[in-house]
Amino acid sequence: MSDYRHKRHNVSALLYHIVCPAKYRRVIFDPEVDAMLKEICLDIAQRYELAFLEIGTDKDHVHFLVQSVPSYSPTKIVKMSKSLTAREIFRVCPTFYTAFGHDCEILPLTY
Repeated sequence: MSDYRHKRHNVSALLYHIVCPAKYRRVIFDPEVDAMLKEICLDIAQRYELAFLEIGTDKDHVHFLVQSVPSYSPTKIVKMSKSLTAREIFRVCPTFYTAFGHDCEILPLTY
């Protein structure tokens, strides 16, 4: 399922299961947003030392199974993934921005 991350002085296999509910548990994740979210997460994985092993969405929440290096804390991974995905979804799909009443937070910082 996952491979080991080999660095200069350590070998690690850190896996995090992160569940992020939508703000006010709104039903916002349709197949279009699901595909967009997976594409954005793959871009994030290329930029940072992360691997999104599984991404699953329900109508009102998202599950991430993330493999990381020890230099990234779980809090940093959550903040990074939530802020970058929200920013890209608002940029690509402006109807989300108006649906949330100009509140730029799809997935609030609860995890």
